[in-house]
Amino acid sequence: MLQIYNTLTKEKAPFQPIEAGKIKMYVCGMTVYDYCHIGHARVMVSFDLITRYLRSRGWEVEYVRNITDVDDKIINRAAENGEAAIDLSERMIAAMHEDEAKLNVLRPSQEPKATAHIDSIQALIQTLIEKGFAYPAANGDVYYRVEKFATYGQLTNKNVDELRAGARIEVNEAKESPLDFVLWKGAKEGEVSWESPWGAGRPGWHIECSAMSKCCLGATFDIHGGGPDLPFPHHENEIAQSEAANGVKYVNTWMHAGAVRVNSEKMSKSLGNFFTIRDVLEKYDAEVVRMFLSSVHYRSYIDYSEESLKEARSKLDRFYQALNDIEVSEPDTDNDYQQRFDAAMDDDFNTPQAFAVMFELVNELNTAKRDNSVKAASLAAQLKHLGGVLGLLQQHPADFLQGEAKEGGLSNDAIETLIQQRADAKANKDYAESDRIRDELAAQGVILKDSREGTSWYRES
Repeated sequence: MLQIYNTLTKEKAPFQPIEAGKIKMYVCGMTVYDYCHIGHARVMVSFDLITRYLRSRGWEVEYVRNITDVDDKIINRAAENGEAAIDLSERMIAAMHEDEAKLNVLRPSQEPKATAHIDSIQALIQTLIEKGFAYPAANGDVYYRVEKFATYGQLTNKNVDELRAGARIEVNEAKESPLDFVLWKGAKEGEVSWESPWGAGRPGWHIECSAMSKCCLGATFDIHGGGPDLPFPHHENEIAQSEAANGVKYVNTWMHAGAVRVNSEKMSKSLGNFFTIRDVLEKYDAEVVRMFLSSVHYRSYIDYSEESLKEARSKLDRFYQALNDIEVSEPDTDNDYQQRFDAAMDDDFNTPQAFAVMFELVNELNTAKRDNSVKAASLAAQLKHLGGVLGLLQQHPADFLQGEAKEGGLSNDAIETLIQQRADAKANKDYAESDRIRDELAAQGVILKDSREGTSWYRES
């Protein structure tokens, strides 16, 4: 049975969907003011492989990931660039889609934008006002009354009294309490805005997700996910808004991906260790990056370093070496490997244990290849099938193993020419020349593998 760790209850529990066979899942997406960074990639890949696995097990998954396309950061960055906020957000959305496609991240079932849900956002705010959970202020903002919501802090075990003691009101704010947060921001001159019952303005960040999740999935849904920085205040505020307005439980299971650190330090532009997905993909194969992001349990922090990426490349090399030079048949999915893989993933999506099962399969596949066993083809198919469930191992093995030449390295054509010269030397019994060419290639990081079918090659990690 599928078990998922719930951030709200702080424990794993058997998953029970609201509707049999169907999972409704909402994940907080990006605020599109800049290129996505490696932390965004962690969330993208984590919930992509979760969705892929659930669907492989027969679940119907309605996966919603929103886009925040109006926000202070977008407005400020657009002003810095001298462009319209909508032009910046559309440009960054296109870049995000390019990045996720390279990482083999499937597009969500729905991808709502905040600017397309202004009416539903305003309706939700109006409901909160009518129920006494929100109030229009003299400055044109609308605020949420945190202390009226009795269970505020339930997700992150925050105490309202302690929060109040640590909070303060800025001079220009019109809040009743320092804990209150904004639902609607009154427009400043020149800013993008929409008309509302409280004057021209735009939505606050937290209310967007409450409105969009309800529109896409209903007042109550199965899973809400997001990054490590979202439980407080964003998700805490979503719960307060949604449950106060709708009068029902908002989410049954909360899931949060772990943070990305860089050489064991928090990733930060101020520390100079901030990497966009594009930065990373200029240096590393996209499948290596996906392997790196998948190899640690989704709830654990992951350390981005040269060594971590090299280790991910080495793991993929082992998989693709096992798949190389073999015809793949139909997978036999009714076997011990499949069952143990599923058991690992059913245990809160334990990818490290799932990969351990796959490496056991690699060992048996390599033995079968050496023995010319008829089992090799079906074992290879099984490995490719399990990799596919995680969004991996879908390249042709030779394409991955050979890759592209690094700067100053031998091109693929040059390597093929040297391999042919070596074959000619062997045919002429000039074994000294044959060995010299092998050594020359090895010095360039090119490893040769001779078989009855000829010579194949791959680049070292």
